[in-house]
Amino acid sequence: MLGGNRYGKSGIRLVTIDRGVGSHSLTDLTVDVTVEGRFADAYVAGDNSGVLPTDTMRGTVYALAGEGPVGEPEAFGHRLASHFLDTMPGATLVRVDLVADPWARIETSGGPHPFAFTGGAGGRRTASVTRAGTNAWVVAGVTGLVVLKTAGSAFEGFLRDRFTTLEETGDRILATEVAARWRYRGAVVDWSKSFETARRALLEAFANHDDSRSLQHTLYVMGEALLEACPEVDEVRMVMPNRHHVPVDLAPYGMRNQGTVFVATDRPFGVIQGEVVRPGAPAAGRAWG
Repeated sequence: MLGGNRYGKSGIRLVTIDRGVGSHSLTDLTVDVTVEGRFADAYVAGDNSGVLPTDTMRGTVYALAGEGPVGEPEAFGHRLASHFLDTMPGATLVRVDLVADPWARIETSGGPHPFAFTGGAGGRRTASVTRAGTNAWVVAGVTGLVVLKTAGSAFEGFLRDRFTTLEETGDRILATEVAARWRYRGAVVDWSKSFETARRALLEAFANHDDSRSLQHTLYVMGEALLEACPEVDEVRMVMPNRHHVPVDLAPYGMRNQGTVFVATDRPFGVIQGEVVRPGAPAAGRAWG
């Protein structure tokens, strides 16, 4: 028997320019479309009569972008999901995942340039919109958000066994690349304002958590801060790999490391994951996919 199945188009690259008077705005998206529904005949019997080509999905992304401003990733995701759900008779659920690459205006002697940009830092904005019938779920987030602290972090008192060689430390570099996704309670939100508030809450909590006992400890504080700052959010999920910075032994050179020289290692690395949920939050439904 055929089990669960889904299909769609991934990696659709879309760049749009809003040519305003005197200055331009740039949107740079990667879009994935996934559809579930009554498509068993295509798998079991080779009947493609109910299958919309994935090439059409790609074209639809460009066509809808051409019909009007793309706007916020969440809003464009709603447009796409609603379109496919309405035009595909066999579709029962549509999920649209979007990743926005940041671009910042180049600063010149005259101020921000009106139509010249540089690849921005501070992480990539993400959004996932899922529609099934009259139900809709929205998850937003940020990925590639690299942060580092040179003080205020320790790792002590951990479990030891006969294979444990790691030394305890009360002062270390704490660095990670945050991937955070948060689930909205409703489908009508000031998306940009909420995203900026959530991102700022994560960064400020990381910076201000001066008594971090572990990356797990900081993860929870960051999630708690986001929920406090964004009442429209019910849950946040985070993945935070530990970017280790190991003190270099300078003794072979007749020197003592005063906590100033480190080697950054890219692997192996610990990965810390966690979910922080608002008490009494409604069930997630199909929000997480």
